[in-house]
This record gives sequence, C-alpha cells and structure tokens, in this order.
Amino acid sequence: MNITLRIWRQTTAEQPGRFERHALANVSADISLLEALDQLNEQLIQAGERPVSFEHDCREGICGSCGFLVNGQAHGPRAATSVCQLYLREFKNGAELTLAPWQAKAFPMIQDLMVDRSAFDRLIAAGGYCSTGTGQAPDGNALPIGRDQATSAFSTATCIGCGACVASCRNASASLFVAAKLAHLGQLPQGQPERANRTKAMQDQMTAEGFGSCSSNLECEAVCPQEISADWISWMHRERSSSR
Repeated sequence: MNITLRIWRQTTAEQPGRFERHALANVSADISLLEALDQLNEQLIQAGERPVSFEHDCREGICGSCGFLVNGQAHGPRAATSVCQLYLREFKNGAELTLAPWQAKAFPMIQDLMVDRSAFDRLIAAGGYCSTGTGQAPDGNALPIGRDQATSAFSTATCIGCGACVASCRNASASLFVAAKLAHLGQLPQGQPERANRTKAMQDQMTAEGFGSCSSNLECEAVCPQEISADWISWMHRERSSSR
C-alpha cells in the first residue's frame, strides 16, 4: 500500500516547528505505524537528512514509551490500542496520516514526536513508599485478598503511563493517571499505612507540575489503551475528602 506521513518536525523546544510530508510506497499493510517510521528514517538517513525522532521501547503495548497523535487522536483511531500496536491495515490505501506530539504544558517538547514526560516520574516519586517488613519474602497467603478486590486493583495497575489521557484532555489533566496509581495501592492491604498521605502528596504534585483540572469530558477514558475507567477519578476525589 501507499501512504503519506505528515509529520511534525521540530529540532528543539526553542525553535519553531513545521509539518513535513513524506510518501511511502509499496509498504506492507501488516507493518505497524512505528515500523513505517523506521522505514522512513532509513530513507532519510540514506538521503543525508535527519531522521524523525520518536520514543519507543517494547513495541508490545506494555511499556508506555510510545505515544503521539495520529490524525488528532491519541494513539490513533483504534480503541484500546497503543500506537506501537497500530497497523497500517487500519487505514485506506493512499491515506495521509498526520503525526504530532503530545501537547501539554507539563510535557515540554524534546524533538519532533518526542516530549518530556518526566513529570509522571515526579508524580510517582511524590507518592512515596509502601511500608513493608524486611527479611524473607512473606507467604503468598499471609495477606488474604478477595478476588473482586484483587481484580479491581489490577484493573488500575495496568496503567502504562503513556500520557494519552493528558494529551487528549482539553485541560491537560493527569487525573486519570494519578487516580489509577492511587487506586492500585489504595485497594490493597500493603498500601494502607501511607494511603492518606499518598493521596494528598500526589494530587498536590499534579498541581505543581502544571497539569490542569478534570472537567469530566471523559476523553481520557476514551483514549486510554488499557481502558481504565474515569470513575476512578471520582474515587480519588472521595479519597482526598475523606483524608482531610
């Protein structure tokens, strides 16, 4: 198939950016969009031009490293899918795809499709630690956890920290990300000792990083590749209220 990639190119955060069009001919419909970018970069390097910068690692939808807008949608048009798992067969032959980076104050530009998401790392660090005994690993059955409770906690633990929720929110809110991290530990016995302090610290850090407030548009839920429910944002606010 033939496709055209209209890609945002920006050398540094201080320099102005622009869109560039690059045509790819006779590419397999069964390759991923990231593999298409790999092929484009090979062509650019052979032509003596700078390759397109984009972040990636596992390419299995697990690590959360990849992420950018595809035709204005975070991770592209396929639901519950990160961009590394988006294949060209999702698009028509001859399609033009516009690729742009996440756009949020808390995610400053690095280059092209790469942004600095270290604000997420600082949010996690603000959450602190979990108190635990040292020595040998405890027996797996020492802390009984109900199946429903464990399943609910795991549903939030699946957050990969890609930043799509922030990029799709008109307020650039990180509420779904923070809520998922709080709900993961807040539902388990191991997370109880620091539960109240963790809730306050992570929400305060979210404000300090420049993320916006949630206005319940639910775009974050719609684009989340792990389909984490926005109901957890309400849970997070109840946690904050009850911890005062």
